[in-house]
Amino acid sequence: MHEIGGPQNLRVEDVPEPSAKPGETIVRVRAAALNHRDVFITQGLYPNIALPCTLGSDGAGEVQGKAVVIDPTIGWGSDERVWNSDARILGMPRDGTFAEYACVPEENVHEKPAHLSFEEAAALPLAGVTAYRALFTRGELRPHETVLITGIGGGVQTFVLLYAKAAGARAVVTSGSDEKLQRAKDLGADVTINYQTDPEWHKTARKAGTIDLAVDSAGGDTFAKVLGIVRPGGRVVTYGGTTGDAKIRMFGVFWNQIDIRGSSMGSPADFRAMLQFVSQHRVKPAIDRVYEITEVKAAAQRLSEAEQFGKIVLRV
Repeated sequence: MHEIGGPQNLRVEDVPEPSAKPGETIVRVRAAALNHRDVFITQGLYPNIALPCTLGSDGAGEVQGKAVVIDPTIGWGSDERVWNSDARILGMPRDGTFAEYACVPEENVHEKPAHLSFEEAAALPLAGVTAYRALFTRGELRPHETVLITGIGGGVQTFVLLYAKAAGARAVVTSGSDEKLQRAKDLGADVTINYQTDPEWHKTARKAGTIDLAVDSAGGDTFAKVLGIVRPGGRVVTYGGTTGDAKIRMFGVFWNQIDIRGSSMGSPADFRAMLQFVSQHRVKPAIDRVYEITEVKAAAQRLSEAEQFGKIVLRV
């Protein structure tokens, strides 16, 4: 990426191979995956943009013949509860994974789950750890609880559904697309609600049974309604605000003693626990499409249109 202006400005070119400094290693990338973060960067909607830069936070590949997956969070810090103000995500401003070779700290390289292909493993890192932290570290989901997952279809919320079902929970999901709701049902969703055709979707969700935990990234009116859906003493985790700020009724929050918990990315401990969980339960990411790296413009454009279900992957 040499200039801001949207996915159409991305280009594939030859650059010198990176060289590792002490404490770093070179990963021969076999597959990478896109996040909304990559599209936001191309549009200039991200802090600390430094050009030119190779984008990409997610990647899987090889180090000296060993199959690995990359933790994209660099410099989280010593406090598990919150990341260091100096922490960064691979792919901006540091060169990322949309390349044949990526230079990363040695501590950010982990053994690839054996049951996953390189393409599946590449889909895991940023969305997978964000979902894991939101659902388990912050959300404290327990077996047999019910979790509400708003806006199913994107990478993170799809992982939230996969993890919740693997953990033995009940899942209620919403979307404005019947096609995405059917895909979610195929992945194990117990209740599906279309918020476009059902303006009273929040009341429908409440009638579907007790909601112990909600995981939301929409913000706005959705977040305000979610606060009224969870049971008294329930938890609401937010990791985004794509529809803007929420205007909430405070009475319902304090009277029902609702826990509102923020979550963002994941710590090194979260990443290790996520890999162990994925391996133990043999979780396989939902992959929307796999593109060749030379098709990165088309891949980023599809993500920007929000038509995908699951992760969009680049084969390197």
